[in-house]
Amino acid sequence: MKIGFLPWSFGLATLILVSGGSAFGADAEEAKITVLYDAFGKTTDMKKDWGFSAFIEYGGKRVLFDTGNNAAIFAHNVNVKGIDLTKLDFVIVSHRHGDHTSGLNHLVQVNPNVTIYAPKENFGVFGAALPGAFYRRNESLSPEMRYFDGNAPEALEFGSAWPEGKFTLVSETREIAPGFHLILLKGSWGVDLDVMEISLAIDTPQGIVLVVGCSHPTLEKIVAAAKETLNKPIHLVFGGTHLLPAPDEEVTRLAASLRDDWKVAWIAPVHCTGEPAFAILQESFGDRYLYAGLGTSIDLRSPSGASAAAGHDAGPGGLSEDDLRGYRRLAATSHDAGASHVSEIAASPRISPELGNSSRSDTAAWSIGRLGIPAVLARSGSADLQSRTRSGTE
Repeated sequence: MKIGFLPWSFGLATLILVSGGSAFGADAEEAKITVLYDAFGKTTDMKKDWGFSAFIEYGGKRVLFDTGNNAAIFAHNVNVKGIDLTKLDFVIVSHRHGDHTSGLNHLVQVNPNVTIYAPKENFGVFGAALPGAFYRRNESLSPEMRYFDGNAPEALEFGSAWPEGKFTLVSETREIAPGFHLILLKGSWGVDLDVMEISLAIDTPQGIVLVVGCSHPTLEKIVAAAKETLNKPIHLVFGGTHLLPAPDEEVTRLAASLRDDWKVAWIAPVHCTGEPAFAILQESFGDRYLYAGLGTSIDLRSPSGASAAAGHDAGPGGLSEDDLRGYRRLAATSHDAGASHVSEIAASPRISPELGNSSRSDTAAWSIGRLGIPAVLARSGSADLQSRTRSGTE
């Protein structure tokens, strides 16, 4: 396993040819995002499953963002779309959960030399390193009772679930390529409150294109961090919003806040957003809601094109009846629906453009019963996730 360390952020837009600090240059031929892994989408040769992966072509770069829940399904969908994983510029893994990482088992076999950016976590699944002096010593013990016989190495490296991978571990927000920023935040709600998550903010002429994996830190906090990093408006939010366990009133509040307070121009929700949230976001954003089911490509030069029309031609949130049936079946097996810690969101600080990082009180108290989440989902724990993460199978 090869490990490096870095800090970082990401954002996108309707594009024009420019030079300078943005990620889009005159030599760029493509400007789009293609959904490679999700549980809903129009019927195609691609296989649906719970999880997320997207392929980004922008500014002359070819970027893979997350790898889905199952290595074989990920490989199949990549092949259907004709994507050559050996020609990637870099890979971003948003966080450690198995429905975003399991395709790494295929990726590292096909392209072991590609740089994979992942969150740095102590004893994390992507590997880690600590100084040899991280533990206390007792010089009075005999050598056989001391770690390393009393001669600790300068640094201790810890293994990865993907030892063939060339990981660069991200410890803070940072620009990794011209116009490509990694935003690192700690998750604050869901079933895994300690998870670190990377979002990608791409600097474009029209503003920030923000790609999110699961939004465990909450979407508002990610938007706030991206705007603080780049000091530009949010042109597009694309990705998983983790609203699956949220009550309708919270989704309605968030949708209005994104649209009116944060001035998000376009939104393309996927994955862990949830059916009710798809419908509420579509109603709130109207023509600026982009359908992004499995296999969909969003042209970043013209976001009001086919992807937007597809959503409005279908049912609520752009999902067809086939979409709804499949999405419900797969969501029922996902940890994203579990909310054993969902009340944490009510206690966590809310952020607004006016308040910056200040908190405001929220007296709402969510519960598993109120959300109507089956107890078996609420009890779904990290052991299953870790097992899936390492095996790359369901």
